[in-house]
Amino acid sequence: MSSNERIKTGVIGVGAMGKHHARVYNELCDCQLVGIADADTSRAREIADEYGTDALDTDELIERADAVTVAVPTPYHYELASQCIKAETDILVEKPLVEDEKNGRELIKQADEAGVTLQVGHVERFNPVTDTLMDIVPDLDVISVKAERLGPQPDRAIQDSAVTDLMIHDIDLHQALLDQPVSAVEASGNADGRYATATVEFDDETIAKLTASRVTQRKVRKLTITAEQCYVIVDYLDQSIEIHRQSVPEYVAEDGDVRYRHESIVENPAVDNGEPLKHELQSFVDAARTETEPRVTGKDGLRSLELAKEINRKAFGSPTRPWRCCTIELEP
Repeated sequence: MSSNERIKTGVIGVGAMGKHHARVYNELCDCQLVGIADADTSRAREIADEYGTDALDTDELIERADAVTVAVPTPYHYELASQCIKAETDILVEKPLVEDEKNGRELIKQADEAGVTLQVGHVERFNPVTDTLMDIVPDLDVISVKAERLGPQPDRAIQDSAVTDLMIHDIDLHQALLDQPVSAVEASGNADGRYATATVEFDDETIAKLTASRVTQRKVRKLTITAEQCYVIVDYLDQSIEIHRQSVPEYVAEDGDVRYRHESIVENPAVDNGEPLKHELQSFVDAARTETEPRVTGKDGLRSLELAKEINRKAFGSPTRPWRCCTIELEP
């Protein structure tokens, strides 16, 4: 494809997330939104009309588009993504990659053999604050990482637990930041799958603590890092980072009273502005156009799914096959 030629894009599933994919594709100057597909045909027509494109059935959209987003409920990811691969249409599959790890391995194999771009929609990887964090972490001796992804119940039905719907973002981030094999996992949960907490230990003895909730009446998206050199606070909503260094506690006498004072040097690294979803879809389109590896590969998505399934099993007792620590084995 010519670098000057607009890539033809489409969206399969225009629910809460998919409609934003349609909006962003319509805004990207190097894209042409050629169609929308949804099981709810009236919804498809509504979104298509809003962005001046066509409401199509899935087969026609896959045939017409160069690249599509698959944003349908998780149980349908494998079937639709496989259909796209057979048509040699590049795909971004919303997280989690698939429902079953075996299907994930098969999907990766299919995409590799067909030369199709397969990207997984872990959008937090494209938050500008993550780019800044990726520059900071390699210089740190990390001891522990703590993530909180909390909020109230959305006004829509969600089939996935808080682990596979919310926590999986932080699972992906932790594995990208630390890049270490997992050695142990403990987890617990309640509220019918809407609240979960997990402790993950990595081979280098780094500890990660993750909490995900759909029953918290305040939206929180925070990450903290305890390192030998400093303490880092990341707010994904504000797109801000604080680095606390050289903390000095002391007792000070004032007017005959002894008071405790704690001071530290706080750095605020510059973070570029921007909508994470727009960065994500631009990255996907660029990878599809240039036939290069996407930032979040199918293997990345599968690795996060494997760990999420183990946390889900330990937190809620959900059935799953025996787990292997985030290992991915593809048949030649």
